[in-house]
Amino acid sequence: MRRRAVMALLGGAAATWPLAARAPAADRLRRIGILMTLTRDDADGQARNEAFVQALRLLGWADGVNVQIDRRWSGGDAERIRKDAAELVTLAPDAIVTNGAAGVAPLLEASRTVPIVFVTVADPVGAGFVSSLAHPGGNATGFLAVEYSVGGKWLEILREIAPDVTQVAVVRDPAISAGIGLFGAIQSAAASLGVDVIPVDVRDPSGLEHAIAALAGRPHVGLLVTASAQATAHRDLIVGLAARYKLPGLYFAPYFVRAGGLVSYGVDPLDQYRRAAGYIDRILKGEKPADLPVQAPTKYELAINLNAAKALGVTVPDKLLAIADEVIE
Repeated sequence: MRRRAVMALLGGAAATWPLAARAPAADRLRRIGILMTLTRDDADGQARNEAFVQALRLLGWADGVNVQIDRRWSGGDAERIRKDAAELVTLAPDAIVTNGAAGVAPLLEASRTVPIVFVTVADPVGAGFVSSLAHPGGNATGFLAVEYSVGGKWLEILREIAPDVTQVAVVRDPAISAGIGLFGAIQSAAASLGVDVIPVDVRDPSGLEHAIAALAGRPHVGLLVTASAQATAHRDLIVGLAARYKLPGLYFAPYFVRAGGLVSYGVDPLDQYRRAAGYIDRILKGEKPADLPVQAPTKYELAINLNAAKALGVTVPDKLLAIADEVIE
């Protein structure tokens, strides 16, 4: 259930306004590419697409009316993402939207001129996507998934729910700068909390399963899943492994909790796609990505799955339940 009501972007009379009354003037059909690192049948991916399209429509851009949207669903496969990125660039779009470092990197390899707006990227400066957050300087800008300081907060929340945990398997993607940076931030905070952290790479599903199974044999082990497109693509596997081996887990996004995970603390990806529509609107009206600052998260949301807590035999503190944005019972 939602603990804090969030006003929908699309609703009421606004949904019924004639498009022509609020559409930007345009002398040609604009073109937008969407590179999703999720599969077409992924419910979360469809929700992100819908949030983006609805937000665009409120800004006066309607697919098939004054803008054409070309979508590619890459399913987390690195080779497929590169292929889809190259295809989108050849269509000469006015702008492309993508998610995660896994989506941004191949797009920048394919083009240094097509405007790119990204969401849920943890470290665009460290990855070389932008020169700085305030002044991106190139053809990409967008919205941060997390700031590295959240690494310590993740550990604190996990320990509040599962105070017996003394070892934490940190699932990360070592191929992206955020995978290294977030693990470093977590490692820095671990000593003060009396926790040892062990990195677990997410890119190989079979290797991931083997590593978690091996760690599950140790006493007092917990799981912490950091932000990456690979973790999102394999979320059902990760949540399933946590349930199988009775590992209390903290995840970077709420869709892990809706899939059966214990607790998440992170940004709402749907909100980021809505905000991305605003940047696309500004780019279509003539602004440059180089001049649009990368925006940090404005709010982190806490989601808790009480069914998962019961299955794991842990008790969620009342103080966490009181501040949770979403509680699944």
